[in-house]
Amino acid sequence: MTRGSNSRQTYLRLLGHVRPYWRIFLLAVLGMAATAATEPMLPALLKSLFDSGFGNAGSHPVWYFPALLIGIFLLRGVVGFVADYSMAWINNRLVADLRNLMFRNLVSLPTDFYDARSSGSLMSKLLYDVAGVTQAATTVLTIAVRDTVTVAGLLGWLLYLNWKLTLIAFAVGPLIGLVVRAFGGRLRRLTREAQDSMGRINDELSQAIRAHRVIKIFQGQEYEVARFDATNRLQRGLAMRQTVASAGQGPFVQLLAALALALIIGIALRQSAADQTTVGSFVGFITAMLMLLAPTKRLTDINAPLQRGLAAAESVFNFLDESIENEAGEPAPAVSSAHIRFEGVCLRYANATRDALIDIDLDIPAGSTVALVGGSGGGKTTLASLLPRFYLPTRGRILIDGVDAASLRLTDLRTHIALVSQDVQLFNDSVKANIAYGAMAGATDAAVRDAARAAHALEFIEALPQGFDTRIGENGNRLSGGQRQRLAIARALLKNAPILVLDEATSALDTESERAVQAALETLMQGRTTLVIAHRLSTIERADSIVVLDQGRIIEQGRHAELLELGGQYAKLWSLANSQSLSGQIPDAFD
Repeated sequence: MTRGSNSRQTYLRLLGHVRPYWRIFLLAVLGMAATAATEPMLPALLKSLFDSGFGNAGSHPVWYFPALLIGIFLLRGVVGFVADYSMAWINNRLVADLRNLMFRNLVSLPTDFYDARSSGSLMSKLLYDVAGVTQAATTVLTIAVRDTVTVAGLLGWLLYLNWKLTLIAFAVGPLIGLVVRAFGGRLRRLTREAQDSMGRINDELSQAIRAHRVIKIFQGQEYEVARFDATNRLQRGLAMRQTVASAGQGPFVQLLAALALALIIGIALRQSAADQTTVGSFVGFITAMLMLLAPTKRLTDINAPLQRGLAAAESVFNFLDESIENEAGEPAPAVSSAHIRFEGVCLRYANATRDALIDIDLDIPAGSTVALVGGSGGGKTTLASLLPRFYLPTRGRILIDGVDAASLRLTDLRTHIALVSQDVQLFNDSVKANIAYGAMAGATDAAVRDAARAAHALEFIEALPQGFDTRIGENGNRLSGGQRQRLAIARALLKNAPILVLDEATSALDTESERAVQAALETLMQGRTTLVIAHRLSTIERADSIVVLDQGRIIEQGRHAELLELGGQYAKLWSLANSQSLSGQIPDAFD
């Protein structure tokens, strides 16, 4: 596909998002056309003034020409306001619509999409790229409609006055087109690079804000400043190269226009000297020629915002074209017992050189707790992530009550699963909204309160300034680590799903918080089929089955006492973790 056809398709697709507001758009276009149509009125008024106003005072009342002048500008003001307001309305509506579409797509994209991209680059697309789209959709269109009609009207007037001189102006057109074409491709490429660099700036800002404590404690300020400065200078360099490409074509075009204008003025002066034209016609012609310069310049400069807008539109549409999670499938039957089986499950991440999981065969009886242990990178988190279909197995299948999970509708599948992650995710909203989140938003106050009580969170919630209505800050930063975890547990309790995926994380908490969180976890796990990525010794010891993973394979499986008696890898991990615990260190052998 050629660049020209691709640009056409991008632009037509962009205009498709304007189509629902065609009435407002039509009003804007008519307003712009009406504004432009008034342009030839001024040189026509000057011609009439010089030909019949001066020296023929009796032909018109003294107020006639001043009144016409005021009327022209009053008309321009009214229709210009209508056009500008209508186009601004469409502009802002288009940005809002595209952002809504992008955000809807964002929250529906698969997990591996997020794995391959930084949050800063994604934020940049929604914040900056979508705003740049309006340059192509509305700004460029405004210039194109208004100034094209203006140029057409003025050229028509010029042809009426002196067609021979006007043909000279037409001769400049092809030369101007060649100049514009020469600068267009470079502008598009530089705009894409500038958008990428803006994403990197946004990413570094986001990281610095999130990690401000780490930066301070490890004296990383100068390193972060230097890294940000390098990225900032790259973006500045690209912006200046854009400016050179954008501003460079202007002087070329204006020089060509000036040469044509100089030639026209010279010929017009000779015609005037030979009485081949009147003073009014000469003044009207020169005025119209001068009035042509501004719209002609804007039309020739339209290439820069057009290329920037098209580059932004390409970025936005590429994002919108990303494949979201596949919702197709059979409605999930009611999960009666939550019996889970992994049969020959393998998984290899995109672009990975080896499998992350290899031939996993695992049976989890209904209502039982299975603890996943092993060294870092063994596959514990990957295995747990397969159950809610954050990733799809490369081979094998996962059965829930005998039904292949891959055949179920995704929303129905996840309705039966609750997740409490090691990395607790809360929202800058009220305590109640964080517990009764998403599909549970309609839960009664009593149900929310009961979930909080069961999660051992009610006491600290009631001590907050507004209780359940207290806003907890970004990711709950106004709460302690133990409080945040108990809110996440209350959310899972309120969902009351038969399957629980638990990435237990209590080792970093103080003793009191750890005790409260552990009690909440024990309440949460009762009567549920639970898959635990275990960190605490007590959780592992009480599990119905312990699965030891190493390099993506199950190397041992059984109860705590059985595995200790076996004297294999689990016994070594247990011994190490237990010795660390006794010596006051954080037991991390199961991480």
